[in-house]
Parts: sequence; C-alpha cells; structure tokens
Amino acid sequence: MRNATLNRPTARNGASALVLALSLSACMVGPDYRRPEIDVPAAWRLGGTEASEISNIAWWDQFQDPVLSSLVRTGLANNKDLEIATANVDQAFAQYGIVRSAQFPQLSADATAERQRSSKTTALGSAAGRGQFNDFGVNLSASFELDVWGRLRRASESARASLLASQQGRGTVVLTVVTTVAGGYIQLRALDRQLEIAQRTSQSLGEAARLQRVRFEEGAVPESDYQQAESQYREAVARVPELEREIAQQENFISVLLGHNPGPIPRGRDIDALLFPAVPDGLPASLLERRPDIRQAEENLIAANADIGVAKAAYFPDISLTGLLGLESAQLSDLFKGSSKAWSVGASVLQPIFNAGRISSQVARAEAIQREALYTYEKSIISAFQDVENALIDRTKFGQIREEQAKNLAALRRFRDLAELRYSEGATIYLEVANAEQSLFNAQLLYVTTQSQLFQSYANLYKAMGGGWVEEAGQLVGNGPAANGEDK
Repeated sequence: MRNATLNRPTARNGASALVLALSLSACMVGPDYRRPEIDVPAAWRLGGTEASEISNIAWWDQFQDPVLSSLVRTGLANNKDLEIATANVDQAFAQYGIVRSAQFPQLSADATAERQRSSKTTALGSAAGRGQFNDFGVNLSASFELDVWGRLRRASESARASLLASQQGRGTVVLTVVTTVAGGYIQLRALDRQLEIAQRTSQSLGEAARLQRVRFEEGAVPESDYQQAESQYREAVARVPELEREIAQQENFISVLLGHNPGPIPRGRDIDALLFPAVPDGLPASLLERRPDIRQAEENLIAANADIGVAKAAYFPDISLTGLLGLESAQLSDLFKGSSKAWSVGASVLQPIFNAGRISSQVARAEAIQREALYTYEKSIISAFQDVENALIDRTKFGQIREEQAKNLAALRRFRDLAELRYSEGATIYLEVANAEQSLFNAQLLYVTTQSQLFQSYANLYKAMGGGWVEEAGQLVGNGPAANGEDK
C-alpha cells in the first residue's frame, strides 16, 4: 500500500507534464500564410466574352476535327513531359509522407541472440567467474518528439504545399501539351494547304512557261517574256520542297509530343473546314484560381513561408520522449519468465547554445527564399494578365487582318485575270502578268498563315485563361498517387 500511495503523485505529475507539453504543442513559430494583396484590373482591355462556362469544356473538340481530338488524347496519355511531371508529383507525395510521419510516435521491435566469451585475464573476466555466456533479448522501443514549437508541423505544411505545387506544375504541363498539340496540328494543316497552293501554282506556271517557250521559239514573243515565265515557274517549284521539309519537321514535332518516334501524322479536316471554338469567359481575378502556373507559384510561396517557421524553431529546444519494454535473459528458456522483464522511460532536451550564427543564417536564408517566391508569384500573375491580353488582341486583330487579306485576294485574282486579258490582246507586256501571278501566289500563302494564326489565337486564349478543362484533361493522364490526389 505504501508503494501505491507513493506512486499516485508521480502519476499525476506525469499526466500534468504531458498535458502541459500537448498544450504547448499548439504553438507554432514562424509566420502564418496570408495571400498577398494583388493589384488586379477590373476587366480586360479587349473585353466582351460570350459565355460563362465555356472555359470548363474540352475546347479542342470544338474544332470539329476527330483526328485533332484523337491526337490530343494520345498526347495526354503518352507525352513524356507529362510522365516526368507525374513522376515528380509521386516523389512529392512520398516526401510529404516521410516528413509527416515525424509527427507521430515511432515504434520499433528487435530480437537479439548472441553468445560471447570474455577474456579471463581481465578484471571483468575474473570477476564474472566464467569465460562464456549467452544473451537473449526481445525489445519494443518507442520514441516521440514533442512538437512544442511547431517545427514538425511547419515542415509538414511546407511538404504539403510542395506536393500541391508539383500537382499544379503537372497541370501546367497538361495545359501546355493540349495547346501545343492543337497548335501544332493547326500549323500542320496550314502547311498542307500552302503546299497545295504551291503545287497548283507551279503546275499552272509550268504550263505558262512551256507556252511562252513555244511562242519564243516561233518568234511570237521576245525572250524576256519566256525567261520571266520560266523564273516564276522555278520559284514556285522551289517552294514545294521547302514546304515539304517544313511539313516533315512539323510531323516529327507532333510525334514527339505524342510520345512516339518521329513519323507521319494522320490528317482530318482541311484548315478551311475547321470551326472556331467559343470564346472563354472570365475576369482577371479568376486567373488566380484557374491558372495552374499561378497556383503552383502560390503553393511554392506557402512552402517557403512555412520553411521560415522550421528555421526559427531551431532556436528552441528539442524535447523527446523515449521508452523501452522488453525481455532479456542469459538462458533462452528463461526469456519469457517474469524475472526477465526489462523497461526504461526517459526524456531528453536539446538546447542549442552556440553555433556561430548558423541558425540565424538559416532563418535569413529561409526569409530570402520566401521573398523570392513572393516575387515569382507576383510575376506569374502579371505574366498571366499579359498572356490573356495578347491572346485577346491576337484573336481580334488576326480576324481583322484575315478579312482584309480575303478582300486583297479577290482583288489580286481580278487583277491577274485582267492582266492576262490585256496581254493576250497585246495591250501590255508579260511582266504585268508575271507580277500579278507572283502577288497572288504570295497573298494566298500569307492568307493561310494568318488563318493559322487566328486559329492558334483561340488555343492561346484557352491556355492563357486556364479553367476547368485543365482538370478534365488531367484525368486522361496516367494513374497512381499523382492522379488519385494526396492524403489529407
């Protein structure tokens, strides 16, 4: 009874100490994260959006080209940059688990069996009275660091933010892959169209050069007319292999995006038959939540902010609890008897006293990294606003340019027809016809280029605006921890 009476105050003191330690663990050193104030414009300079939920749909399907849609899906499934980004997310997921595990008690078990022989010529050997002995043991040990100052929680906060940042980085790659595949296919169809124009023009000019040669040999026209026609023909012919080279390289570019070896790419609709997607909606402030690169920059800022707390916690003592419960015996048959029980409990406190400014330098470094992350976050927002403004400007201005170029094409076709008529009637020299043909050829190629840029501006606008389509497209990328999300 006396022993029991003496033990009660000790138990109460231990419980009080544990409650005190747990209450202290509610404190965390270092700054709590607050989103910085951002100067966000009220509206876009070229506003006037047409729908509210368009930014959440698979916009590449709106081109109404099944081949393009298939290529985008293939790219999302096989793109190597996406596989790298997914692996990075898996690494961050595992790292978060490693860091977070330090907040919980650590348990381990071990079993030992050994036979030793001590030297009989030493004092210890003489005192023991025997040279050989056995030692058997089974132990269960536990350790737990009291996170009084919040160092472990700040480290977990930083690791979780880094995980989310890697997931947003993966979203940025998804966004880039979709828009690059779509843009690459549009460019490929534009090159196909230009090749058709060059082949058709070279055939027409080749026939014109042949007729001019016959007429020159018959003495009906001067040699200058023949040579002018021949020059035009050769220039058009030279454009054909140049376009074929660009087409082959574009196909190789798309193949790599799809995760394939360089090779041919299937075709769907002509560029003239593609439809324009609807215009995505959104105010400037919505970019803070819709753009994965901005969200990635903010998660990096959150991680850097938490790392300041980790660094500052080094100023305070580390408090750890340890315990051991086991069995130890010189004979294996006695190992599980009550007399073989062994146990120990303890606590340790480690307080840094002098480290030549190492901790303060670590804090200063963490604060500098946090400032860098802050400026990167602010820059990403400004750059995002610029991307949207540029895409809106491109969509508007390339549309206007294409309209004027269409009118110019009509005028040049009429001019070419009139020049040919005047030449056949002897009212002008062949140079006028040659200039008309050359101007029309160049204008046709330029029109297709502008048409491609106009389609690309829609893809760039969806890329700049972000939106729910990024998450939808991300569902087509692989499986595993990165696809399934992190453990909250």
